[in-house]
Amino acid sequence: MDTSAFEDLVPQLEKALKPYKEGFLSFSEIPATGCSREDILREMEKLKSLEEAHWKDGKVSGAVYHGDQSHIDFVNRVYALHSQSNPLHADVFPATTKFEAEIVSMTGHMLNAPKGACGTVSSGGTESILLAMKTYRDWARETKGITEPEMIAPTTAHAAFDKAAQYFCIKMHRIPVGEDFRADVAAMRAAINANTIVMIGSAPQFPHGIIDPIEELSELARERGIGFHTDGCLGGFLLPWIEKLGYPVPPFDFRLPGVTSISADTHKYGYAPKGTSVVLYRNEELRHFQYFTSTDWPGGLYFSPTFAGSRPGALSAGCWAAMVSLGESGYLRAAQAIVETAAKIKQGVREIPELKLCGDPLFLVAFMSDSLDVFQVMERMTKKGWSLNGLHSPAAVHICVTLRHTQPGVAEQFIADLKEAVAYVKANPNAPSGVGPIYGMASIVEARYMVDALLKMYMDILYQV
Repeated sequence: MDTSAFEDLVPQLEKALKPYKEGFLSFSEIPATGCSREDILREMEKLKSLEEAHWKDGKVSGAVYHGDQSHIDFVNRVYALHSQSNPLHADVFPATTKFEAEIVSMTGHMLNAPKGACGTVSSGGTESILLAMKTYRDWARETKGITEPEMIAPTTAHAAFDKAAQYFCIKMHRIPVGEDFRADVAAMRAAINANTIVMIGSAPQFPHGIIDPIEELSELARERGIGFHTDGCLGGFLLPWIEKLGYPVPPFDFRLPGVTSISADTHKYGYAPKGTSVVLYRNEELRHFQYFTSTDWPGGLYFSPTFAGSRPGALSAGCWAAMVSLGESGYLRAAQAIVETAAKIKQGVREIPELKLCGDPLFLVAFMSDSLDVFQVMERMTKKGWSLNGLHSPAAVHICVTLRHTQPGVAEQFIADLKEAVAYVKANPNAPSGVGPIYGMASIVEARYMVDALLKMYMDILYQV
């Protein structure tokens, strides 16, 4: 196996991940004398201006979902007002617990939660998923005596489910999706056994933006007496409003009796500051298996609803403020703009003969090619300032449409640049493709250990001074 791409990539990674090695304050140990606050603030402003330029003009897939300066200023002011709060100390900061209870209630109402439904605020989609899987593991152990738990997920379900499987010793069954990129109901049914504790469906899944057949899957889970989790981390705060606007959205929430939990990220299309998500359960009995309590510790009674002990209450305050300031009308306006922009991009992709859409998504547009190296196309787009997501199995690229892309001219510029990128790759098929070989190797079982090593190297670089 040729590893030259890896050797060439390491210095590229170091350059890309560590752009501030020269000309900026840098410390490998605590300075003997503290820096002035003015110098620190100047440094922060300089860093902000450099990075803000990358996403402000709408060339980044996902990442920043709102980005309007007035919204940022408002949320930042709310954060500053509550910067010292910590929901671990509910007696000292009851405002934070008020915010979190109302965030959960508002999210549940949006997702048609029945009476008795409940949930918690977490630090993000991954924690929401981890919490739900830990909950099902403990629920199945106590109520069914299952000591070797297993879960069933489509191959397109988020990698956080694999993390949960690894952390909590749950055997994962990944089931290939159909040609339409939706979960295969018959194949998932066949994978159920006596140790199955939960099934997963996405609304939508991250790679291609396609909504799984949640209605059929959740009913299957209900019939078998197992849990069903809808991963709405990406679409949970967008699909309800798209549906209200009259677009066809298949059912995915608590209106389906088999859905026993849902995760939805407030810090994506909820437009809250980064670091908040919600996990919801159909009833309190299930949520109790998420909680941690300690009654015999010398330090006193200890309990926490999520994985963290101390948590930044300011993030919950900012989340609450974002939700109530936008209101239904604000969410509907945003959803309308996003769906219309995504439609323009989908139409533009359809007009490029060398590309084809991966299914027919509502707001996340993925495309692949039978005639070109799509990763070379992505590399060409990167050179034009776009930051897109590469996918594999099959090789594809996606753009997750946010409010940044709804700015005038952004969708049109994307399609113009994409057409040029395709033409360039068509004329230069042997041009270096950057990350292309890495994604290609990740599709080969024998080579995955090498990609695994590279990913660990990537994370090591992140912590280099």
